[in-house]
Amino acid sequence: MPSLARVLVLRAWTVLGIETSCDETAAAVVRGRAPGPGEILSDVVFSQLEEHRPFGGVVPEIAARAHVEMLDGIIERALAEAGCRLGDVDAVAATAGPGLIGGVMVGLVSAKALALAGAKPLVAVNHLEAHGLSARLAQGVEFPFLLLLVSGGHCQLLGVEGVGRYRLYGTTIDDAAGEAFDKTAKLLGLPYPGGPRIEALARGGNGRRYDLPRPMRGRDGADFSFSGLKTAVRQLVLSADCNAADMAASFQAAVIDILTERTRAALGMFRRDFPGAAAPNFVMAGGVAANGAIRAALAALAQENGFAFKMPPVKLCTDNAAMVAWAGLERAQLGLFDPLDAPARARWPLTA
Repeated sequence: MPSLARVLVLRAWTVLGIETSCDETAAAVVRGRAPGPGEILSDVVFSQLEEHRPFGGVVPEIAARAHVEMLDGIIERALAEAGCRLGDVDAVAATAGPGLIGGVMVGLVSAKALALAGAKPLVAVNHLEAHGLSARLAQGVEFPFLLLLVSGGHCQLLGVEGVGRYRLYGTTIDDAAGEAFDKTAKLLGLPYPGGPRIEALARGGNGRRYDLPRPMRGRDGADFSFSGLKTAVRQLVLSADCNAADMAASFQAAVIDILTERTRAALGMFRRDFPGAAAPNFVMAGGVAANGAIRAALAALAQENGFAFKMPPVKLCTDNAAMVAWAGLERAQLGLFDPLDAPARARWPLTA
């Protein structure tokens, strides 16, 4: 008679996922088994960009209210597009943090209600883990792998041993890369969100025109810092007749140099810690992974160092519920469920 744990691993699961950690209201239904790839049966995302654009960034209260107004309908649509009802899913997963606490609470409370009403197990998902496991949803990437998680709120390098098992190699000591993109765009008078605007503008600029700093470069370890870079951009924009395209290109080039140099250090740490990984994978995830120039530079770095570069599709790099459903699926297959009093968390480090 096989053990329950073995049965859980072998059986395919269908999971409803809910994501409300920032300014996307999302629900999705995913089916599959670890290590993937999985099947995305539905993936519904309502973006609040227009609501926040006048403020140049996300306003937490506006985001939370929009989640309250939109989430029920989005969940109904996700189930309908997947061709199933609540009774057909095996578990309900929701982002429980980190994120804007008001928004996180909306999604998590909704998931708890659905789990209770449908007699389904609940999985409280770490939003960072959802990003980290998204490459398994898309490509079935095997453990262990090196992960660069780079987004508006996070910038980390981690050795991923398995679900819930992470080794932190480097993290930002101040701002995240995505935040630096948005702040630089605002300084240049570009509309929110800033990341795609900077990338588009940089294509027509001279990336060597402005001599911007590369904080932490050459130091031991793999930590990041972007505050000094952002400050240098601000000083140049305010004190000189700044060419916007050249500044965008120079800023993006500096970010690429920082990410590349810090990742190179982490590649060595991963080799040290996982000597048995003959053909290791390097996974890049998070919203900043949508930047084509950054992707190209890090893919080249991986190839130079004998790593296979893996990345989920761009639509799975930004916040979405499919990755939350998949992270919930992976945890469910290991029997890692959560009680109905699982807390919402504004902060929730992967290595805690």
